[in-house]
Formats: sequence, C-alpha cells, structure tokens
Amino acid sequence: MTTLPLPTVRRYPIYLKMLETSDVFGSCDSISGATLAGALGLEEILVRKDLALLGVPGRPRIGYPKDAIVRALRNRLGWDNSTDAALVGTGSLGRALLGYKGFREQNLSIAVAFDSSPANIGMRIGRISIQSADKITKIVSRLKLRMGILTVPDEAAQDCADKLVAGGVKGIWNFTSAHLAVPDGVLVQNVDLASSLAVLSHALRNMMEGAEQ
Repeated sequence: MTTLPLPTVRRYPIYLKMLETSDVFGSCDSISGATLAGALGLEEILVRKDLALLGVPGRPRIGYPKDAIVRALRNRLGWDNSTDAALVGTGSLGRALLGYKGFREQNLSIAVAFDSSPANIGMRIGRISIQSADKITKIVSRLKLRMGILTVPDEAAQDCADKLVAGGVKGIWNFTSAHLAVPDGVLVQNVDLASSLAVLSHALRNMMEGAEQ
C-alpha cells in the first residue's frame, strides 16, 4: 500500500464526516468530486486527486459509488478496525479525552488509563479505573495495546513513553511539548497546542492590523 501525502490524509476525515453525516449526501448512491468540493469549499482538482488515490473507479458524469468511497476512506485511515489505546496522564486534558465520545467514529477505544498521583490511582472515570503509572509496561503488554496517548507534564513524558514502548506500543499520540526519543519502528504524532495557537494568533493579528489600515 502506497504512503499517502500528509495533506491528503488530513483531508480524508473531512471527506468522511461529510459523506456520513451531511444531508447533501445522505440518500445518494454516488458522489462526484465536484459536488464534494463544493460542499466543503475546496478546489475540485484537489478533491479529485485525493479520491483517485483511494483506488475506487468512478464513472463519467456519475461519479464514485458512495459506499465504496466511505469504505476506502475508513480503510486508508485505519478506522475500519477497532484500535485500543492506553492513556497516560489523567489531568484536565486526559479526563477530557477519556470522556470524548467522538473517538467511536474512528473506532478508537481507550482501554486503560494511568497516573502517578496517589489521589487519582483507583479513581473511576466512566468505565475506566485509573492504574498506577508504575504498571504501564506490564498492563500494556498484557492487553497487547499498540497505541499510547500522552497527556502528562513535559518532564514526565520521556519516562512514560519509554514504559509504553517497553510494553509493545508502536504509536504514541503526544499531547505534551516534549520531544520524545523513541526507537526505529515507533511512530510519534505530536499535537503541539502552542504551535497551533501561534499560527492562529499570528493570522488574527495580521487580519486585525490590515483592517485598521
């Protein structure tokens, strides 16, 4: 399977949500790149190229079979099979992620949560009982989990990442600003809130300064 360009991967969830939830496509058996592009405010040529990478044949003036496109999108995103994950860090952000029901749409389930604070260990959040961070490697290995989610303070991030990797985790969703050193074969996806805010703040400032001129 070929590796997709990252901008394309980032657009695929947008296409999928539109196709699965929008009234525009609810009763359609087929979709066209032009219609999808128009609904999302994207360039038609861009959407056509993205859909072509799915390998689903389309028909002139009819478009692509909707169900096949939805299945292909879920397959390429890895959302057609359930993924269980371990969450480390049950502060405000960690608890918010534990309570986020939208993960069901991506077939992601948080199977276990860990924390180092004695006050949190043993507490239940929904169906999850918080375990001691000392048990990360043992429990992750026993449950055969392959994904970890880090929402710990920066200074604890590397140690927790090491424990996840030792337990067999192959992918880490890193919500800290720490740079993680991991072995080859382990993937890290950083969610840098500060960088995202910087981009938005910079664009907003430029817009406001332009409006004042």
